[in-house]
Amino acid sequence: MYSVEEVAERLGLHVRTVRGYIRSGRLKAVRIGKQYRIAPADLEALTGRPSAAGLARMEVSSIVQVEGIDRTAADRLGTLVLAGTNTGGDPARPLRVQTVHDPERNRLKIVILGGAAATAEILRLLEAVLGEVTGEEAGGA
Repeated sequence: MYSVEEVAERLGLHVRTVRGYIRSGRLKAVRIGKQYRIAPADLEALTGRPSAAGLARMEVSSIVQVEGIDRTAADRLGTLVLAGTNTGGDPARPLRVQTVHDPERNRLKIVILGGAAATAEILRLLEAVLGEVTGEEAGGA
């Protein structure tokens, strides 16, 4: 099932145009919560050509939990991850990243969704940064 944004990107249309197609009945969609989802067959019916839906597509979901990190350091690390996410990569399949800091537990969770290679790059970046911090702390103690 495709999101409205994915259909708009595939067709080179604005998201509002795709929503207009859905409202007018030109494009069949299912509403799930507040979002529409479009089946590959319905997209094919609109375009008259087969989509790339028959091809296998993989998405990776990763949750990274960082313990013992204060708000300031969590903000810096979150900014670094988001900057790494927004540079390079495949614009057709961007990574989606969310960060959540729990100040009571000094814990940061980073949720990464996207392609395997791009996710691996972000995980390597995190390992390099957090490995340096851990190494400095170990050397200074």
